[in-house]
Amino acid sequence: MRWTYTPPPADEVGALSRDVSISPQLAELLWRLDVKTETDARQFLHPAIKELGDPFLLENLEGAAQRLAEAIAAREDVVVLGDYDVDGVSSTTLLVSILRRFGLSPRFVVPRRMEDGYGLSRSAIDRALSDGKPQLFVALDCGTNSAEEVAYLKSQDVDVIVVDHHRSREGAVTDALLINPHVFPKEGDDAWRNLCTVGLVFKLAHGLLKHLRQKNHPVAFRVKLRDYLDLVAMGTVADLVPLRGENRLMARHGLTVLGTTERPGLRALMEVAGVRPEIGVAPVDISFRMGPRINASGRLADAALSVDLLLSESHHEGMTTANKLDDFNRERQDIERAITQEAERLVETEYADDAGIVLYHDDWHPGVVGIVAGRVSRKYNRPCVVLGNEGDQAKGSGRSVDGVSLVEVLADCDEHLGSWGGHPMAVGVGVLKENLAGFRAAFSQAVTAHVGGEIEERELPISSWLEPEQIGAKLMEELDHLHPFGQANAEPVFGIKDVVFRQRPDVFKQHHFRFNFEDARGRRLFGVAWKMADRLPPAGEPIDLAVHLRWNHFNDRKLMQLDLVDWRESVSG
Repeated sequence: MRWTYTPPPADEVGALSRDVSISPQLAELLWRLDVKTETDARQFLHPAIKELGDPFLLENLEGAAQRLAEAIAAREDVVVLGDYDVDGVSSTTLLVSILRRFGLSPRFVVPRRMEDGYGLSRSAIDRALSDGKPQLFVALDCGTNSAEEVAYLKSQDVDVIVVDHHRSREGAVTDALLINPHVFPKEGDDAWRNLCTVGLVFKLAHGLLKHLRQKNHPVAFRVKLRDYLDLVAMGTVADLVPLRGENRLMARHGLTVLGTTERPGLRALMEVAGVRPEIGVAPVDISFRMGPRINASGRLADAALSVDLLLSESHHEGMTTANKLDDFNRERQDIERAITQEAERLVETEYADDAGIVLYHDDWHPGVVGIVAGRVSRKYNRPCVVLGNEGDQAKGSGRSVDGVSLVEVLADCDEHLGSWGGHPMAVGVGVLKENLAGFRAAFSQAVTAHVGGEIEERELPISSWLEPEQIGAKLMEELDHLHPFGQANAEPVFGIKDVVFRQRPDVFKQHHFRFNFEDARGRRLFGVAWKMADRLPPAGEPIDLAVHLRWNHFNDRKLMQLDLVDWRESVSG
């Protein structure tokens, strides 16, 4: 990795530090996030729920809230169909929960990956209608491009609401009330433009409550929207949307709500996943513990199981379901491990020169290739699409690297694709097997065109240089105000120069190592390097460290820990 550091303007950082009464280090981090005024800094460091914008500023949201209110008043039959990932599952849970509060008994359907494919498919709709035709059908986290499917529902005299955040490949649906900020961009919508679907559903719930409170509906005054932010945090963190604006605001408060959630299913999931809410829930708990278990049911079985879990009102039932998801996750991990090994072999033997990588194998399960694509993309620093076998099609997922939008790249490959959709960093892809060779060539060419040549060596931007003496509880307290970290609000990487290890790092579990060193006052600092045992730094020689700063909770103790990101031989200056 190539370390980069651009010194900020000392006068601007100094002024921000004085005006907001924060350390120069925190002021520098805010400056790098383009938070450069006292007002913006105070708002960023102390985001308040009351800062959420008027939900009716979103196109079609007021009409959708009105239609839901009509359904509540008439006690209509409502069907909710949500995608099978964490965003779709949490969106479905949120809307079903809200409608139940108002006396409805909405049915919910989650597409079965192997039977229905992705999104608002005809087979998923037919399955939903098999138990009776509803008056209202709500599609969540899918449906923006489903003109034929919406037309079919309308031909059955079913009203349709679509809440989605995926980009439109072609003309978006017109026969439905569509809530999608990417389809209807507005000036001044930066705060909510990049909301994921569960964030948009939260806005819809907010609009519904506003509408019903104006009508003096008694239940509307008893519903506390804040109680649903745990679900918003789940979907927002898991879906890798930018954690800025309202995304960050809702995720930050939602993680706090998640730590004290009263949902039996969520508490059971945290228990099974090894999450300790008493010490606080962090994005990593969603990304690497809870989220994969929710996703596993959709990848290998039926994601409706995950919705059942989140809606469960019994701890016993919740534990039973959470353990099933844990079993699915273990199976998913085994499958992904084997696919990853085979995928890396293919890259190194057949596609080493491709700017963008497309991998396919007849034996690969299309439901588990997304994480493989992410691993391959990170290892080789190239966008990657990994596809599995599904009849006459190859289906799977793509993951990208910084600076390469898969939405733009795939738009250039559209003629070779059967279906695709998603976000700049993550997409779902379907292609006829006979078109694989053409797609592979077009994908690599499109990546080259979008980067203007070769993808540069991966950069490691240093957020701020620290003296070891500056690392302590005070700095950690300040960093806490920057949470949650994620897309567009990356966890700071701190550089420390001229560190000398007196002892050789201690390797553990073959893949990791621990290290420690002393600051100028003789205080010992401790750190860990994950999966870096094949590259041990020397003892007795000055080196530079790039680290994340973390609290390590162990045996009821809270210990400072440096997580090593990279190291290099000491560079003077």
